[in-house]
Amino acid sequence: MSRAFVFPGQGAQTIGMGKALAESCPAAKAVFEEVDEALGERLSALIWEGDPETLTLTENAQPALMATALAAFRALESEGVTAGDAVFVAGHSLGEYSALAAAGALSVADTARLLRIRGRAMQEAVPVGVGAMAAILGLDLETVETVAASAASQIASEKGDNPVCEVANDNDPGQVVVSGHKAAVERACVIAGERGAKRAVMLPVSAPFHCSLMKPAASVMAQALAEVDMSAPTVPLVANYTARPVRDPATIRCLLVEQVTGRVRWRESVQLMIADGVEEFWEIGPGKALCGMIRRIDRSVACRAIGTPEDVTEAAEGMKG
Repeated sequence: MSRAFVFPGQGAQTIGMGKALAESCPAAKAVFEEVDEALGERLSALIWEGDPETLTLTENAQPALMATALAAFRALESEGVTAGDAVFVAGHSLGEYSALAAAGALSVADTARLLRIRGRAMQEAVPVGVGAMAAILGLDLETVETVAASAASQIASEKGDNPVCEVANDNDPGQVVVSGHKAAVERACVIAGERGAKRAVMLPVSAPFHCSLMKPAASVMAQALAEVDMSAPTVPLVANYTARPVRDPATIRCLLVEQVTGRVRWRESVQLMIADGVEEFWEIGPGKALCGMIRRIDRSVACRAIGTPEDVTEAAEGMKG
């Protein structure tokens, strides 16, 4: 069966994630130790027994989610599964870094440091309270694009400024996320309701990710990525920014920079992989958010969430069988 390995993004974090993997698998435990050493702190202690609000801080959540996803992947490797058992890897936003580490393009230590830099840069790009994000449920991408443009235009007319309101994530046929200045995003929620959205939900995030307000963070990441060793991934990465497969390290660096301000084209990415023959997706890491999106994109494909030792054993045995 042709499969793809996919890795979750921010929002999947929970206290205690990955602890059972570390306790049951030395290779998984080693990932957390590598991340702790790379960051010069015990991030693992925060992940397993810390304060949820502190873990949710972007600069902590991003390397923590990568560490947990890579721990699950190392546990799979210890059961004989390799990146070469997939035809593609992909990740949602920060999950793209997890995907690259799993496919051998980046070391765990470099990935942890990059995500710490990325998290801080994204948080510092916009003062807390200035930006916002909202999930629009029940409208297609084209409609939400017009909603976002209308919201920005209305706020501009009222306040005389030039607010940002842009599509940040095209997650699945019924879920599109907008990002930008808070007033414009709030107005988009109102307009979306008038256009027939099932729901429009403000998201509990500390910054407006994946929109043009993140340009300062993109500049920081361009410099950080230029200083890191990167190899070609062992299997192609389906990039968020283009929804196309890529293996060239120079191109991947550019796409990771573009991804900071650019749209996460998850729906198109999944459709591309299915069109290229993928029949099964493995969501490797905490949570099941990507499986939910994938099922809403195409119910004909299988999706398996792998975040616990039991999940790892079942997946590995199923592949052997």
